[in-house]
Amino acid sequence: MMHIEEIKEYLPHRYPFLLVDRVLEVEEGKSIVGYKNVSINEPFFDGHFPGKPIMPGVLIVEAMAQISGILGFLMVDKKASDGAIHLLAGTNKVRFKRPVVPGDQLILESTFLSRRHGIWKFDCRALIGDKVACVAEVMTAERGV
Repeated sequence: MMHIEEIKEYLPHRYPFLLVDRVLEVEEGKSIVGYKNVSINEPFFDGHFPGKPIMPGVLIVEAMAQISGILGFLMVDKKASDGAIHLLAGTNKVRFKRPVVPGDQLILESTFLSRRHGIWKFDCRALIGDKVACVAEVMTAERGV
C-alpha cells in the first residue's frame, strides 16, 4: 500500500491536479490498483456541471495516466523526485461507460502492456465499485526534467 506522501515522490502533480489518493496493490512489473476519492470540493465541479456535477472524462483519463506513471516508475526503480517524469503521450480505445459524481471512489487499474523507445503502453480501467466507468489504452513518455 502507498499513501499520499509516497505517491507524491512518484508523481510531480500537486493540488488540484494530483488525482491518485492511494495505491492499494502492485503486482511487480505487471499491474497496479489505486483510487481517487471524488469530493464535491473538487474545483472542476463548479462548472462541470452546475446543479449536476460530473467528473470530466479527461480527468478520469488523466487519473489513469497518473496511476500508470507510478507503475512505470516502480518498474525501473525511479521516482519523479529523482528528476524523471511520465508524460501522457496518447490514448486509444477510450470509452466512457457511466458518469463519475461526488461521493464516488474511483478505483484505478493499470496493467503494463509494452515499452518501446521510452513510450510505455498500459491497459487501464476506472471503476466505481464493480461497475466500469471508463476504459482506455494509455501511453506515457518517460522523460527527464
